[in-house]
Amino acid sequence: MARAIVDEATSGEKSDPYEGKDPAAVELGRRGGLKGGRARAAKLTAKQRSEAAKKAAQARWGKS
Repeated sequence: MARAIVDEATSGEKSDPYEGKDPAAVELGRRGGLKGGRARAAKLTAKQRSEAAKKAAQARWGKS
């Protein structure tokens, strides 16, 4: 990915990061990624969501 960014910045040509990959597989991965967090949150209880949020906040802001 870094090489693609440098090549694009220096040559002006855009390269396709998905070149050589199966388009169907790329689309399936994208669909799963778009719905993953929302689907997981829907399965959790309010208490579980609260605990996950507290853990995330502690990980983010608890560092010295």
